[in-house]
Amino acid sequence: MKQLFLLFTLLTLSLSVFSQRNKEFSKEFFSDKDGLSTAKDNFKQGLKYFDQGRRSYPQAIESFLKANIFNPDNDELNYKLGIAYLGSGFKSKCLEFFEKANLLNPKLEDLQFYLGRGYHLNLQWDKAIDKYKLYRNEAQSDKDKKDKLIEVNKMIQECEYGKEYVKHPVRVFIDNLGSAVNSKYSDFSPVISADESIMFFTSRRENTTGGGKDEDGAFFEDIYYSKKVGGEWGMPVNMGSPINSEFHDATAGLSADGQKLYVFDGAKGNGDIYFSTLNGEKWSKLESIGKNINTEARETSVCLSPDENTLFFVSEREDGKGGRDIWISKIDKKGKKWTDPVNAGNINTPYSEESVYMHPDGKTLYFSSQGFTSMGGYDIFKTTYENGTFTTPENLGYPVNSPDDDVFLVISASGLHGYYASFAKDGIGEKDLMMISFLGPEKPVMLNTEDNLIASQVAPQKVLSVEPAMAVNQASATILKGVITDLISQQPVEADIELVDNMKNELIATFKSNSKSGKYLVSLPSGKNYGIAVKHPDYLFHSENFDIPVVSGYQEVEKNIQLKKIAVGAKIVLRNIFFDFDKATLRPESTAELERLIQLLKDVPTMRIEISGHTDSRGADDYNLKLSDNRAKAVVEYLVSHGISGSRLEYKGYGETQSMSTNDTDEGRQLNRRTEFKILSK
Repeated sequence: MKQLFLLFTLLTLSLSVFSQRNKEFSKEFFSDKDGLSTAKDNFKQGLKYFDQGRRSYPQAIESFLKANIFNPDNDELNYKLGIAYLGSGFKSKCLEFFEKANLLNPKLEDLQFYLGRGYHLNLQWDKAIDKYKLYRNEAQSDKDKKDKLIEVNKMIQECEYGKEYVKHPVRVFIDNLGSAVNSKYSDFSPVISADESIMFFTSRRENTTGGGKDEDGAFFEDIYYSKKVGGEWGMPVNMGSPINSEFHDATAGLSADGQKLYVFDGAKGNGDIYFSTLNGEKWSKLESIGKNINTEARETSVCLSPDENTLFFVSEREDGKGGRDIWISKIDKKGKKWTDPVNAGNINTPYSEESVYMHPDGKTLYFSSQGFTSMGGYDIFKTTYENGTFTTPENLGYPVNSPDDDVFLVISASGLHGYYASFAKDGIGEKDLMMISFLGPEKPVMLNTEDNLIASQVAPQKVLSVEPAMAVNQASATILKGVITDLISQQPVEADIELVDNMKNELIATFKSNSKSGKYLVSLPSGKNYGIAVKHPDYLFHSENFDIPVVSGYQEVEKNIQLKKIAVGAKIVLRNIFFDFDKATLRPESTAELERLIQLLKDVPTMRIEISGHTDSRGADDYNLKLSDNRAKAVVEYLVSHGISGSRLEYKGYGETQSMSTNDTDEGRQLNRRTEFKILSK
């Protein structure tokens, strides 16, 4: 009986070994000569594509898979199928073919390294580390594999990081944007306006401009846009000319208001950045971002600071730390050209960085890096940029990051949503656009303060109660947006919007409203007292004030502005004139507003105006009347001291008699405390 069992065991083992033996495409398939001939042709065609390099891997995979159906037990076929998948958009699929190749012929060159990569990409950290170490031991004495050993040591460390990230996942929802946006092709590299109202992205779908295909068999890249209506992203629209050409065109960045689009053009140089501006409903012809940014090296991704005076971009130029680096350039004094860039320093590594994005809060920079504490490929990191320096980059964690490349993340101004592209096994196309919802820290479970023990001497327990909901961390930024129109006709007006730091009396930036819609959007990072002036040569200027504390969170303010023609009787509120508390002493923060008024009076030298002072209802009527009169007088005296004839100026205090809003709230009282001017004649 024992001999029979032993014979059965040996027979089973021999059959198992036999079933895993390598099978060539040869006469052993004598029963299906036609199938063998077709499979050999597919294998041969696959090898031809494979030898052409990574760009032809998709075609190689297609041919190899046909051959693999006929003969799944060929070591070279499985090995090269795995390598081709490693170089494709479906990297994680490599594992099954490397595992099969290992069963058939474990001595294939570098196979243990590739097995490690397969396990690594599939989050099987310990198996990956074991294979990497096995390869390292085998290759230790091979001088030609010195660089490969350095790479392996890095990947072992990446797996160690990955193990920790997966143990402590960040609280997010990651949702596919769905078939309304995504196609069966590759969709990627999204950029959004600060308020998430419009998204531009790159796609290789079939309605690409010109309908052409690249050497890899996929359609050329084009740029598309989708608008959010009722909380849902609409059907994408191909941007057409002049943004898209018959070759590759890809998104590289977007201004906060969505009116300046940056485009990567791989046909220019080694890859350069161009931009287009939205004029009404039409996009301008693409212009080079400038020779200080575009070089003979490859430039890929750009972003602007909220004031649009600082440019962050990615380049392979020389003098970097290695691979692609992040660089910084400032706009010149004329606001026309970007100055010579400087390396961003400590956020660059000896490896490559990519896809830089400055959040509308003006200080949080997101980017991808192969270095730091990456769990594999590019991981997404964030850092804080203040006073010209960056904090130590922080990995966004799992599942935002994966062992594969994670790039081109953009974050909404609220900080609640992120958008990027990812390969999903159950996705719609090769890559799909995804939305991340950041949930914030988990609600803690709180023990009841009373020691209410359940009546059990075996396992006494404390009664649990749940803490109130924990707020999601939001960004510190204010988005001011609205529509600028003519007061009488209600038609949109293309106006200049000046942003001033009142404390420094410094012009921060100038923006424009859209000439067709009158829409505007300005991002106001926290920590400044902003003066905002809306100006057009045919209208009186309009001013607003936003004093935003450092500790404030996110808010979105919609302010529709109606500009008034220069006409007798027209009144304008001067929101950026400030006085010391309970006094008629002008504060320095008023300077920019007063200078605007002086310029208006110089531009219309015959204009006579009345300056009026107004208070809220707190305090005695007589006191308020006197205070408002003295404040109006102080403004007139300032104007006279700066060259405006006193004969053109009158002043009057109205106290609380001309309230604009209720005096029952802080907001209402703030609106009532104001300085105005009225045109008496022109």
